[in-house]
Amino acid sequence: MTTPQDIIRRDVLAMTSYPVPDASGFVKLDAMENPFALPADLVAQLGERLAAVALNRYPAPRPEALIAKLKQVMRVPADCDVLLGNGSDEIISMVTMACAKPGAKVLAPVPGFVMYAMSAKFAQVEFVGVPLKTDFTLDLEATLAAIAEHSPAVIWLAYPNNPTGTLFDDADIERVIAAAAAAKSLVVIDEAYQPFAMQSWMPRAGEFDNVVVMRTMSKLGLAGIRLGYLAGRPTWLNEFDKVRPPYNVNVLTQAAADLLLDHVDVLDAQAAQLRAERTTLAAEVAKLPGAQVFESAGNFLLVRVPDAAAVFDTLLSARILIKNVGKMHPLLANCVRLTVGTPDENAQLLAALKLVLR
Repeated sequence: MTTPQDIIRRDVLAMTSYPVPDASGFVKLDAMENPFALPADLVAQLGERLAAVALNRYPAPRPEALIAKLKQVMRVPADCDVLLGNGSDEIISMVTMACAKPGAKVLAPVPGFVMYAMSAKFAQVEFVGVPLKTDFTLDLEATLAAIAEHSPAVIWLAYPNNPTGTLFDDADIERVIAAAAAAKSLVVIDEAYQPFAMQSWMPRAGEFDNVVVMRTMSKLGLAGIRLGYLAGRPTWLNEFDKVRPPYNVNVLTQAAADLLLDHVDVLDAQAAQLRAERTTLAAEVAKLPGAQVFESAGNFLLVRVPDAAAVFDTLLSARILIKNVGKMHPLLANCVRLTVGTPDENAQLLAALKLVLR
């Protein structure tokens, strides 16, 4: 009898699948999604557009008109190209795979986005995590030392960082870019939460020969269509395109993105409302006994509480899903991550938190 144990890599056998809890019937504040629906008139337009899509045909592998619109709307520098992915996750996988020479390493601050390390593991590339400082700022000296020691192929910098919400100092990032250039390393600046940070390295994407900027439409309010993109010099993107799966962005995603990029003002207004809600929610949570709220440039808050498991369980019993990140890294001990929701969702969240934080 042939079993998976006979064939599958041992490290894969030892893994667990990426956990996504069933959110049916819950207030969902665990995945940093935009909680607002599209306006009814825009939903109607989208329905008409999608109904006209030829589902019997393969999607364009490189939809030039959509890419041109994306570059214009998102103000991608003229000397940069754009590569599309099935969400940022696929782009992370493509970059890692393309750079996975024997003995190659990738580096990122930790705690950080789990897919940097996961993709490295899948590609059998060593992952080097450099701990942040206790206030979740970048440990610049440790990062520079790690770059000099390991000469990583790729350095991931989330701007702002997930799950901490930290927006690393621009001067520190410039030092990392310079050190990476000396080590022959590529720096990928991950701007998944840019709509909430209101700062960006995109205008400088073509300035450096070892920097690319990654973004996603997910946090802007379109998580369901799974569209990420990478901007940078064509010399880099042409190589990453070689490991892109053919037809990786489906026809419905392409059609939805094409329409919604014409109405990005609607999504920008929602992001502005979430930034305002973030400020209000942070102030209210900070008033609760035992709650330490860290400054966030994302659409979420990292909060240290006396007992993260008790907070998670209490909110779960109130049908509110949050993320207990306390076991992800020692620096995150007793921390939970709260997605910023609608005013009503945030009110429910606060009411439930008051039951456990007294």
